[in-house]
Amino acid sequence: MHWQDAKGPFKLQLFGVLIIAIFAYTNGGVSSVTAATPDLSNLNFSEPETPSFSIPEVSSQQFRCDGRTYCSQMTSCAEATYFLRNCPNTKMDGNHDGVPCERQWCN
Repeated sequence: MHWQDAKGPFKLQLFGVLIIAIFAYTNGGVSSVTAATPDLSNLNFSEPETPSFSIPEVSSQQFRCDGRTYCSQMTSCAEATYFLRNCPNTKMDGNHDGVPCERQWCN
């Protein structure tokens, strides 16, 4: 009914499927990709090393959760550590090693 309008997109799709089929046939399909994947089952994953610095003990008397979540809102390593340990939704430990604000405060 609308062949004149649909002819161009149909040919383009058909051409794309043809290219994919030729590529899969000449390269052995998906199996050649998975065959090249190394076997990682024999790797030994040990616990990460303990940081060489100590994380300060933090008194809960000094700080309280007040909605701050970023390092730029903190004034010390102790405050950032308190927030990371006690307050929800903090975004101060990007590498998840338990040490907050390593670039600003806890370095």
